[in-house]
Amino acid sequence: MPFGLLKYGLNSEYPGTHHFNPATELKKHYDVVIIGAGGHGTGIAYHLAKYHGITNVAVLEKNYLGSGNTARNTAVIRSNYLTEEGVTFYRESVKLWQDLSNEFNYNVMMESRGQLTLAHSDAAIRSFRWRAEVNQHMGVRSELIDRQQIAEMIPNLNMSEDSRFPIIGGLWHADGATARHDAVAWGYAKGACERGVELHQLTEVQDIEVTSGRVTALKTNRGRIQCGCVVQAVAGASSVVAKMAGIPLPIHSYPLQAMVTQPYKPLLTPHVSSPHLHVYTHQTSRGEFVIGGGSDPYPLYNTRATLDQRETLTAAALELFPFLAQARMLRQWAGTTDMTPDYSPIMGLSPVENYYLDAGWGTWGFKATPICGKTMAELVATKKVPDIIKPFELERFYKYQQINEAGATAASH
Repeated sequence: MPFGLLKYGLNSEYPGTHHFNPATELKKHYDVVIIGAGGHGTGIAYHLAKYHGITNVAVLEKNYLGSGNTARNTAVIRSNYLTEEGVTFYRESVKLWQDLSNEFNYNVMMESRGQLTLAHSDAAIRSFRWRAEVNQHMGVRSELIDRQQIAEMIPNLNMSEDSRFPIIGGLWHADGATARHDAVAWGYAKGACERGVELHQLTEVQDIEVTSGRVTALKTNRGRIQCGCVVQAVAGASSVVAKMAGIPLPIHSYPLQAMVTQPYKPLLTPHVSSPHLHVYTHQTSRGEFVIGGGSDPYPLYNTRATLDQRETLTAAALELFPFLAQARMLRQWAGTTDMTPDYSPIMGLSPVENYYLDAGWGTWGFKATPICGKTMAELVATKKVPDIIKPFELERFYKYQQINEAGATAASH
């Protein structure tokens, strides 16, 4: 093994196959242009190429592959939402997650660990009972559990009745999981590029030309390209990019921060969240504790980390796991979440005929990656909106048919 690595490293020519297509000039025309090379953008490209035979596709990324929210999230996968539309959508996504490594022959390091959401009040218990009933009715494994079950499941959790907000119960979601976020974007991009899709990094869309209600071309920092249709998948920049096409979106973008501690020996398997304390945490396969919470309280297109949020997250995490008081913080980061009024995404058609929206994901975009790639590719290829994403159309805000998922967030916003 060491000799093989040495031979590989000293080889004058790259001996392996390239994961992605080498940098090339932009063509003058593409059938489909996808703005954003995160998990969603590359997933859509992959499904277009593999399942619909559409390969004249360009994925444009202003930075590098997976550099946006895909690289900045905490990689939680779950389906224990509140509305029937939301539960159905994320349930199908979790099913796709379970075979994703085999799908494109790339290890996404998915770990089925379960998720425990803590209740600190009678009101939370009533809400969790409601969610559990909806989940079970829709075929998702969720159940209300008591203090004793929680203590047996997580011995290191602070179950003292003298704490500031004592734990009185919890919602256990057995289907909860985590995965390696960058491996997801790499796997999808690799599979798409192998089938002829072009990945163009460091390529920023600067303007969108719309003629007679249709997108005809995009202006980028590397030149102008014509296109048959455009798919927008840019997370926190959703309202900014859509505005170039003349589409106002009911979205505000907020920073969402997280941090990670030094490694510990394995002692926490489930993902643990407390909406009341605005915090969640899980231990990675490397032993680090990932700690996150709610979005910053003001809109901002920025990914800076703040001392204020670090102190807030630390205080909340220590209420659940006091032993972390001795832990050193390794790093802190932020993403930019695109929040809608009803905490549900905007998917599907737009007022511009050949411009498709994949936006408004807030804090739940990563877990939706597989089902988004599949359904949005189907929409682009067939021009028909799949039933599973029809409830998330932009038009719902004009029809007063919103899908309120505010009560199903892992840490309240």
